[in-house]
Amino acid sequence: MLGTEIKKARKNKGLTQKELGELIGVSKSSINYFERDGRNPTLDHLLKLSKVLNLPVDLLLGLDQPVDIIAEDEEYKARISSKDMQILNELKLYPNLYRRLCNDTKRTVKLINLRLK
Repeated sequence: MLGTEIKKARKNKGLTQKELGELIGVSKSSINYFERDGRNPTLDHLLKLSKVLNLPVDLLLGLDQPVDIIAEDEEYKARISSKDMQILNELKLYPNLYRRLCNDTKRTVKLINLRLK
């Protein structure tokens, strides 16, 4: 997971593995290992990666996922935890429940909670 995020962020910045390595003080092969999840970066290198790639550490670690939110003709960028994203994706597998939650969130959540008791 970490390796995938590092690689994606590096490519988005238009950096080669060698260039990224030079920016954080490691070799190209170390970046290659990081990206393949063959080795984890040290805390110091993780912080440098976060700074160079302009990404929060929690996002690099896969704890949050970027999400584009479009509301009333305006677009916002936000972050949502991986767990919350997983819940949303599961809910979308049940279109009727998802629709009810969107239309009457409070009531639907109360009904679900009563069913679980």
